[in-house]
Amino acid sequence: MPVGIIESLDHDARGVTHLEGKTIFVEGALVGEKVEYASFRRKNSYELAETTRVIKASPFRAQPRCPHFGVCGGCSMQHLDHGAQVAAKQRVLEDNLWHIGRVRPEQLFPPIYGQPWGYRHRARLTVRMVQKKGGVLVGFHEKKSSYVADLQSCAILPPQISQLILPMRQMFSRLSIRERLPQVEVAVGAHCTVLVLRILESLNDGDEALLRQFADEHGVVLYLQPKGPESVYRFYPREAPDLTYELPEFDLSMGFAPTEFTQVNPAINRVLVRRAMSLLAPREGERVADMFCGLGNFTLPIARSGAQVTGIEGSQALVDRAGENAAANGLAERTRFGVANLFECTPESLAALGHFDKMLIDPPREGAIDLVKALGEDGPRRIVYVSCNPATLARDAAVLTHQQGYRFLGAGVVNMFPHTSHVESIALFERPEGFVRKLTVDPEGGEAVSPAAEATRGE
Repeated sequence: MPVGIIESLDHDARGVTHLEGKTIFVEGALVGEKVEYASFRRKNSYELAETTRVIKASPFRAQPRCPHFGVCGGCSMQHLDHGAQVAAKQRVLEDNLWHIGRVRPEQLFPPIYGQPWGYRHRARLTVRMVQKKGGVLVGFHEKKSSYVADLQSCAILPPQISQLILPMRQMFSRLSIRERLPQVEVAVGAHCTVLVLRILESLNDGDEALLRQFADEHGVVLYLQPKGPESVYRFYPREAPDLTYELPEFDLSMGFAPTEFTQVNPAINRVLVRRAMSLLAPREGERVADMFCGLGNFTLPIARSGAQVTGIEGSQALVDRAGENAAANGLAERTRFGVANLFECTPESLAALGHFDKMLIDPPREGAIDLVKALGEDGPRRIVYVSCNPATLARDAAVLTHQQGYRFLGAGVVNMFPHTSHVESIALFERPEGFVRKLTVDPEGGEAVSPAAEATRGE
């Protein structure tokens, strides 16, 4: 079998080496290691391979805690020391910013990271009846496969959820609809744990009795989802606390429905919100926009500062939830929310919202290209951008710096998903006073450059 020296990690945490001019992506290999590998997919310019033997190990190689690592597709980096994982993600962020956006931040923020185990308070687990395995399986998919991993436990789920995997398997195996229950969604709140069962057939009386017994024995709240997300309803017990997560630094309690988006890692989310508020520095009397506001994760901390906040989101259900959270926390007078498709934002639609002193942008993986292009000369002087995709952050940062006249003051990674290759990040942009948009063409790079932005470089 071929042998290679691993030169770097790609954005999927695969080791990268080269053989006769071809790039080889090697799963399970780390930077600096000498490994033997076997290719499982060959293309003209690259190959995908698996490590078959580590000849010389990296000093940062770690023993995976989970016995299912390597089979289960839920994690890809347990074999790498946690601190080294964060450093690798920082390099991914920097590489994307430069190679895609041709931008570099003036400062690299200290990375945000915390407890690497038991952090995942939101998860969607596949449920499948597999006779060869003796019953129902509950877990993530296997790597590169539609099969369900035969999990006994999961080290990244909270211990009380990991300990439910085998009881769930046993209970689901006894249901009459065991082959018509494809998914269970987990949501852990501050005061309750919810399991949402996706059911494709109605339960009979025996099924309902089994579910009630399970909920009583394990202290969980069961919801059922017979159709789409809007069909979810509480099954048992009818009287139970609602799902919430806390932002104690801002004296906030945030309610959410079990299928509504919240960050999977509440401890890191608290630190991320704190960092975002420090960078944005909202002040009493300022008008601030929270774009892609969701249920108010950043909107309400901004409002707590005394600023007037407008939250914009594409989902009416999330806007309604954000309004409810604002009212429950005594912030209704400082907030207003609206529904808009920010992926089709125009200068006119943005201007109709009025002037904002500052803006927070927290888009999904697609980024916010139409929004940043729509910013006018009266745009916010400071922007904090929270990203879950370094490639679209790099693309949008290029527009902000090369076309919109913002200085790229800083960026850093947020390890929201330890042991996975997912890279979350936060970035800060600021526009100098007196900006006037007037684009020229850089004769060397062919890029559109604002003289105002050019004049502030290196300050």
